[in-house]
Amino acid sequence: MVKKSEEIWATGRRKCAIARVRIKPGTGVVIINGKKMEEYLPGETLRGFACQPLKTVDMENKFDVTATIDGGGMTGQAGALRHGIARALVTYDETYRPALKAAGMMTRDSRVKERKKSGQPGARRRFQFSKR
Repeated sequence: MVKKSEEIWATGRRKCAIARVRIKPGTGVVIINGKKMEEYLPGETLRGFACQPLKTVDMENKFDVTATIDGGGMTGQAGALRHGIARALVTYDETYRPALKAAGMMTRDSRVKERKKSGQPGARRRFQFSKR
């Protein structure tokens, strides 16, 4: 277990988004790229998704979270934040690992958009076949 007064750093990733997360004991304030979470993530669904690790281990109002997120869209950034918070909590206390792992928060979601191939209109789509 890490000393309680220290800040704990972790990195979370999803799609093209990378979140550098810092947690420290506090009152439950979440700041993303210098803005409050309510301003940065517009939907209640995304905010709930990003804070799932804290709810899973009953630490919602016990940690302040500061994150810097780059790349991707809103969903990818929320997923990266979720992954980073989960990893930071496990660094803080290893006993949280089984609960977070069972909920699927410790696994990095590695699905990314497939690249477009040359001679095709998309990644998988082909131009219409014409026999004559």
